[in-house]
Amino acid sequence: MKRVTGIGGIFFNAKDPAALRDWYRTHLGVDVLPWGGAAFQWTDEAGQPTGGTTIWSIGAADTAGFGPHGKSFMINYRVADLAALLQALRAEGCEVLDKTDDSEYGKFGWVIDPEGNQVELWEPPAGQ
Repeated sequence: MKRVTGIGGIFFNAKDPAALRDWYRTHLGVDVLPWGGAAFQWTDEAGQPTGGTTIWSIGAADTAGFGPHGKSFMINYRVADLAALLQALRAEGCEVLDKTDDSEYGKFGWVIDPEGNQVELWEPPAGQ
């Protein structure tokens, strides 16, 4: 079974998210959108779109942290078959959160790594 197929997103919190977004926009050229993040379109070596997107987003530090340990960041990994991967992770003794989400954006599940970081697993909707 193929597990992670790419990075779907990077999410982190900041004391002053608006100022930090402006810094990334000004100094690194990140196209920060009104919702507070950016969507990087995947391309091949010739610059042609390949159909994938990586989300980058900054939220407020005073919101709940990511996962049960309140971390300030979370990485979202694209997966091909969320249900099968969650089942395999449980069988391997990993700490898999019971909650899952199925929405128009795809299917989501979460596992906690040995350092207490919440890892988001995302199965995109068909065709993405």
